[in-house]
Amino acid sequence: MTETVIGVIGGSGVYDIDGLEGATWTEVQSPWGTPSDLLLVGRLNGMKMVFLPRHGRGHVYSPTTVPYRANIDALKRLGVTDVVSISACGSFREEMAPGDFVIVDQFIDRTFAREKSFFGTGCVAHVSVAHPTCPRLSEACATAALAAGITVHKGGTYLAMEGPQFSSIAESKMYRESWGADVIGMTNMPEAKLAREAELCYASVAMITDFDSWHPDHGAVDINTIVATLTGNAEKGRALVAGLPQLLDAERAPCPHGCDRALDFAILTAPDKRDPALLAKLDAVAGRVLNA
Repeated sequence: MTETVIGVIGGSGVYDIDGLEGATWTEVQSPWGTPSDLLLVGRLNGMKMVFLPRHGRGHVYSPTTVPYRANIDALKRLGVTDVVSISACGSFREEMAPGDFVIVDQFIDRTFAREKSFFGTGCVAHVSVAHPTCPRLSEACATAALAAGITVHKGGTYLAMEGPQFSSIAESKMYRESWGADVIGMTNMPEAKLAREAELCYASVAMITDFDSWHPDHGAVDINTIVATLTGNAEKGRALVAGLPQLLDAERAPCPHGCDRALDFAILTAPDKRDPALLAKLDAVAGRVLNA
């Protein structure tokens, strides 16, 4: 068994984590580029935790320019086993109101301007994202949310759009009525896909800020309202994170859903045809199978 290490990726409004003991902002070198920011490493209630602000402190990166591959690779290099993604989102459902949290379990990926895989020419791999989040870790997030007094919805489909603009009314209605999405955001893809390739358990906590533009009583998304809701959501998000250490075992047993073994049969390129330069970049992400 290995040590459980929680990695928290903080979205809009969540740029740090309170209460980390021995917290140090740490630079991580990644062959996939520079991560969004330094990573805050410490312990919370005895459990090692690594925090990374997705957009960088001061909100430097747009959803499109977030260095997703470098971020996931950096978390892997620091020994993270479980990634909790916290992000702002809009809601397509009356019952999922601003201030509520949704524990996402499915995605529709409509992004188009991002690198979505660590693999490619010289080392081809295909992982399954039929179930893109880890049920075990997602359940822990839901339990922690309830314990913190947060209104939480277990399960929901997240529509990932490219952005940075918000949806038109026509798009919003299509995503809600024809496609059956529950929430909309701009950052969980390709993050979830990359976490699966890196064999990391991944849970998505979507913090609702608005009703998007479909709602007849709310009209277009208003950034001032979103920012106001973000402030309250950020405190709730920190409370959720604070409850996770007591819900996860300190010693990390194999994931019962196979998240940590996603590459067992994924790599198709014959060993003698693999690109050494790409293999060198994959040392952290896929070292377990490439070095076997």
